[in-house]
Amino acid sequence: MTKLSPMQKKLVSIGILLSLILLIAIVHSANWIQGSLFIIGLFLGATLLYARFGFTSAFRRLVSVGNVQGLQAHMLMFVVATTLFAIILSTGFSFTGITPKGYVSPVGVSVIFGAFLFGIGMQLGNGCASGTLYNLGGGSSSMILTLTFFIIGSTLGAYHFTFWMEDTPSLPPISLAESTGLGYFGAWLLQLVVFAAIYWITIIITKKKNPPMMKPLPTTTGWKRVLRGSWPLFTAAIVLAVLNALTLTVRGTPWGITSAFALWGAKTLMAAGVDVTSWGFFSGANGEALKKTVLADSTSVMNFGIILGAFISASFQGTFKPKKIKPGVAGASIIGGLLMGYGSRLAFGCNIGAYFGGIASFSLHGWVWMIMAMLGTFLALYIRPLFGLKNPNSKDSFC
Repeated sequence: MTKLSPMQKKLVSIGILLSLILLIAIVHSANWIQGSLFIIGLFLGATLLYARFGFTSAFRRLVSVGNVQGLQAHMLMFVVATTLFAIILSTGFSFTGITPKGYVSPVGVSVIFGAFLFGIGMQLGNGCASGTLYNLGGGSSSMILTLTFFIIGSTLGAYHFTFWMEDTPSLPPISLAESTGLGYFGAWLLQLVVFAAIYWITIIITKKKNPPMMKPLPTTTGWKRVLRGSWPLFTAAIVLAVLNALTLTVRGTPWGITSAFALWGAKTLMAAGVDVTSWGFFSGANGEALKKTVLADSTSVMNFGIILGAFISASFQGTFKPKKIKPGVAGASIIGGLLMGYGSRLAFGCNIGAYFGGIASFSLHGWVWMIMAMLGTFLALYIRPLFGLKNPNSKDSFC
């Protein structure tokens, strides 16, 4: 068992204090629904950090050496989330009176191209949307660059949004539950079969390739493990699925991340005198968000929660130790952030909104996103070494 670092008690105190102050500000500026979503964000950040739950690394390990541990955790997460989403969406269950609605988006050139760009970007930026936030909170210096350019790329994608929506071929939104006649029970059964098939394929891959296993995280035993140690991937998968379902019952839509980045970028441009209200992306609810404080935007407050939840968790573990950014890593972070930001706007979301939320909502675009992001990952494995980034090797002891 790897020895744990001493707890960073001052940082834990600072993180908790900042969270309380922000919670009060959110409730005062908006309402308790927003405050509840901020708290859910804190738990999401903690879960991601304690398990180092990866989407980027899961895809990279699978494509490079055939390590399937991350993807297997994704499948368990989907089984739980799909089950809960089917119940919530079919019954209209809500804690707040807001009718729940899944993420079901059109399938077209924009999703195909956007997800492919995102797949490349997350491998260069060394983190997806959720990975960027929790690694930033966990003390990864390069994520400052990744997030900054993620916001820039997302804002640029919002600027070009109308072109991709109106001038490129697309099918309408396709729900496996509502567009096929299967209903939620039939679609639930269908997706369970697909998840089981993918899991079975991962077992075959493991037997064939005998890949290096993931490096064990420093941990401890007993109840101390909850705050000081690390969490098993499968435990985190279940917790993330439950928290996503809880988000759906509180705000009426699943967990998302990147729409807030476009909002932050647009508000920055507005402060500089740029008129963004004419952009197609900022029509409807997105346009209304421009008129309000970011504390009234549910995705923004959840993002703040993820960062602070990861910061507090890393401080409990004693691992919040920012380091200097190497030039190659800096370049990759900038390009990766731009590609992820732009790609997420085209693809109606990121690894959370499109992949996790889309598939859990029975949307065909979620499956298309998965395939294209995996192809982007494959190409990125040839680009990463140009920036000094290492890929897993079949001769490694650990991934």
